[in-house]
Amino acid sequence: MKKLHLPLMGLAVLFMASCLKDNKQEARTPKQFTIEELFDTKSISGEGFSTDESKILVSNNTTGIFNAYELIIADSSQTALTNSVKESVFAIDYLPGSNNFIYTSDEGGNENNHIFLMDRKTKKAKDLTPWANSKSGFNGWSIDKKSLYISSNKRDPKYFDLWKMDTLSWTPVLIYQNNDGMTPGALSDNEQYITLSQEVTTDKSELFIYDTKTKASKRISDGTDSNWNASTFEKDNSALYYTTNSTSEFSVLYKYEIATGKSTKVYEDKWDVAGMSLSENGKYHTIFINDDGKNKVLLFDHASGKAVDMPVIEDGDILGVTISKSETKLLLTVGSSTSPANLYVYDIATKNLKRLTTTLNKKVDEADLVKAEVIRFKSFDGKEIPAIYYKPLQASPDAKVPALVWVHGGPGGQSRIGYSNSIQYFVNRGYAVLAVNNRGSSGYGKTFYKLDNKDHSNGDLKDCIWAKKWLAGQDYIDANAVGIYGGSYGGCMVLGAMAFHPEEFKVGVDLFGVANWPRTLKSIPPYWESFRKALYDEMGDPFTKDSIRLKNISPLYNYQKINKPLIVLQGMNDVRVLPLESQEIVEGVKKNGVPVEYVTFDDEGHGFMKKENQITAAKKTLAFLDKYLKTKATEKK
Repeated sequence: MKKLHLPLMGLAVLFMASCLKDNKQEARTPKQFTIEELFDTKSISGEGFSTDESKILVSNNTTGIFNAYELIIADSSQTALTNSVKESVFAIDYLPGSNNFIYTSDEGGNENNHIFLMDRKTKKAKDLTPWANSKSGFNGWSIDKKSLYISSNKRDPKYFDLWKMDTLSWTPVLIYQNNDGMTPGALSDNEQYITLSQEVTTDKSELFIYDTKTKASKRISDGTDSNWNASTFEKDNSALYYTTNSTSEFSVLYKYEIATGKSTKVYEDKWDVAGMSLSENGKYHTIFINDDGKNKVLLFDHASGKAVDMPVIEDGDILGVTISKSETKLLLTVGSSTSPANLYVYDIATKNLKRLTTTLNKKVDEADLVKAEVIRFKSFDGKEIPAIYYKPLQASPDAKVPALVWVHGGPGGQSRIGYSNSIQYFVNRGYAVLAVNNRGSSGYGKTFYKLDNKDHSNGDLKDCIWAKKWLAGQDYIDANAVGIYGGSYGGCMVLGAMAFHPEEFKVGVDLFGVANWPRTLKSIPPYWESFRKALYDEMGDPFTKDSIRLKNISPLYNYQKINKPLIVLQGMNDVRVLPLESQEIVEGVKKNGVPVEYVTFDDEGHGFMKKENQITAAKKTLAFLDKYLKTKATEKK
């Protein structure tokens, strides 16, 4: 539900809707993979180098659930460090100067994350944040590596405070008590300065620097309708790097001198500069850019500002960079739309690049998967809408295929180019997928981002309908076999399309979508308190007369109009979209005599993390689509 800036991922070339080169390629029948083959991939992330930089701490889901592993750089072998079979474990980092490590985990997707310390000798984990009904996050290590910083709402469920915990006694000491709904962010190495952000609206935030010595806050932002985000402090504690779209459509990187209050532009692009990070001793800095639904990472010598060469990886895009503490190596996360992300190590001096992982099942040939492309189409008002497109290799005018309009979460999320088991599974089976970045999506400028404010289920929903029209206009798409698929806010769009435009889509696939806006907005998790007013400003306040409009755009109060087959999938531990939302919409639509399928997962929250559940969800969805979406024209393939 929250405005999301999704992880940066992908590789794409910009194609306008009128000139998709892939449309001209000769159709062929790819090898069809079983769901078990396609989902027998690894999702992996590298979290940091060991003290001697010979090993890397990683998280992966080899066993079907995320656990922590240690990867030996020399031979790329991996050893399991945790063996959870119930709860997902995500590694955070090695304990400085030790082989022990910390990780985070919640219970069944309830989002109450705790931080644990794993003792490698005893193989026992210690809960460092054993506070009931609380959520904690890791905020980095102190400069002397003898303490870690933690954000937690243990004192007040509504707000996150900043705590310091030494690595001997593990006793938390309060550094910043959050009484005003601020969000603590970057912390200077000398612990004197903390950045505080305040969400005014989803389009406007304020940024402050809090001085722990004087207990005073100074506003950095200028009060305009713009977003301000802290990146990092200079290593000598003299300056703060931040991004803002205050003076342009897209976010720009600035440097703020604390002593003088002067801000200087550091870097700008034609797309959003998403942020900056500094290496251990400030030798290098990286800049991340959200480049039209894909990622761009730049490396610079920090003192001179001179660009440093990054390796070129064929058919791959660098999604993330971790610089080793010695500042000699880069841990690169590299992916594409046809392969899950892989890890590489790059030696900056020698320019030697070593691949460490192979995450795609060896039985799956990337040539039989589909590369995503960025397209644009005209919507109802002539506005150009970006989208990520996957065209089945077998599609042709003589072998028309069914299609899905794919809607991201949010509101304010963004579909990006990257690997998806589910999308590739559906496309491999002959379904075209168009992932729409409807108005209100992030990544396309602040004006585009604001277009859905207080207009949800109108313009943004019409963008999805015009996406369907674009699909139907392709001579290899069966215009009578277009469905709509979405999760979270995207799920609400699915239900809205089925209720408010019942003749547009042949079927709907709803993953944990909002059905009752007044109830959802009243029942948001307590730790969203600092964001609640901003969300209400965009969506409407359910405790005011806005509730009338919110009720009117809620699919639950319009279920009688839904007359096409629907499948609903729901995690029963979801704290963002309550299971009751899905249950009631299913019960309502059944009254219409419409085919409805309801798939629930007792051990999942807002999204499905366990591979077994992901397979079940995809398998049941494909069976549903094959039964209700395909027509005789598409079944002839």
